[in-house]
Formats: sequence, C-alpha cells, structure tokens
Amino acid sequence: MHLLSATWQNLHKVGTLSTTCGGGVSKVPFKSFNLGFHVGDNQNHVSKNRSLLTNLLPKPAVWLNQVHSSNVIIVDEHFDFDELHDADALYTQLLNQPLAIMTADCLPILLVSDDEKEVAAIHAGWRGLEQGIIKNTLECFSTKYENISAWLGPAIGPSRFEVGAEVFELFKKRSSLFIQAFTLQTNGKYLADIYGIARTLLTQLGVKSITGGDYCTVSQSDLFFSYRRDGQTGRMASLIWRK
Repeated sequence: MHLLSATWQNLHKVGTLSTTCGGGVSKVPFKSFNLGFHVGDNQNHVSKNRSLLTNLLPKPAVWLNQVHSSNVIIVDEHFDFDELHDADALYTQLLNQPLAIMTADCLPILLVSDDEKEVAAIHAGWRGLEQGIIKNTLECFSTKYENISAWLGPAIGPSRFEVGAEVFELFKKRSSLFIQAFTLQTNGKYLADIYGIARTLLTQLGVKSITGGDYCTVSQSDLFFSYRRDGQTGRMASLIWRK
C-alpha cells in the first residue's frame, strides 16, 4: 500500500494520510484500494478497504456525502457520527478524530493551524472553489488565516483538465488573477490549473504556507484513480487529524 502525507515542516501534532489506488481488495475497474461506496463497487470490498484504512488511524474517520457544494460540517462534541452529511468540507478541534474526503481528480485540501489545535479537510472541485468552499472552511478557524498551513493533495494536472469557456468566465469575473490559471485551446475550450486556482484563492484570503500540488491523477495511472480518465473508477481518500 502506497500512502502519501502532507509536506509540512515543523508540525508534529497532526497526522495526515492520502491514499493511492493500490493495496486493497477491489477488482477491476476499482482496482484495488477503492474507498467509495457510491461508485458501483462490491460493497464488501469497499468495507474491507475502509477497515484496512481504519487500522492506520487512531479511530474511524468521519466521511461525507460529497455534493460539489460550499458546505462545511463542524465535527465537535455535539456531532452526530451516525449521520452522513451532504457537504464538501470538515473541520474539527477534537483530538484523534480523522476527517476524510474522497477524490478521483478533484482537489483534496488539508488545513492546519500553526498551534495544531484546529484542522480541516476540503473536497475542492471547480464548482466548490468558485462557490467559496475554501473561504467557508477558513471561517471555521479561530486563528488568523496567515497562521494556517494548506496542503494540496493529488488532483488532475493542468495539462489534463479541460473545461468550457463558461468556467473560465466565472473565475475571470471573480478576479483577473485567475486568468493565468487557464490556457485557451484551438477547440475553444480551456485547460484549467486547479492547483493554481486554489493557490490564488488561499493567497487572496491570507494563507501564506501552501505546499503540495505535485501530482496528476489522470496521467499517473499507476498511483491514482481518475474519473476523467476512466469514467467508472474508485476513490482515494485524504485525511487529517490532531494527535
């Protein structure tokens, strides 16, 4: 099982983990460490994969029903762990409580405060980014945004993410700074840099420490599931928790 982790410096009281496609029990086309129940995989295989993941964690993770929204769920002492919430980000101050988000091209973003007392995980597709999922998650933190570190996990790379002109226009209306994240092609569509969009948003909001963004889920088929590449496929998970 090949696992990734956030490339943060001098943060020792927070755990992070980002899975890849191998090391599980699912069969083609979900080979093999698929963690999504919603993609058509054998449910027993997904349960086994999640159990393998839980063995690496201090306790079972909180999962979401991700809907490409800008909704954030706060996991605190009043949280109902038996409910599957419709949202695309999780925030907590609880100790040893992993937060999990699933991706297969969309961008996973992990956040931690410098004092390591607050953490969050974001599922960031272009819709969520445009609708304010990063801002909404940062607003859950009690510290200044400049005291928060962000890690950008594996997502579709800038040479493989083709979008329509309407997506370019949405971000262009927000700020001219986003223009540099789009490249016009001869077919009238654009290549979008989802890492670049996220970095711009984080920087605009005051986040200074931004790492990651080094992978491409589409082109690195040996490591990652990719919906854009394969259609029916599995899901990776990116997780964060306070130790």
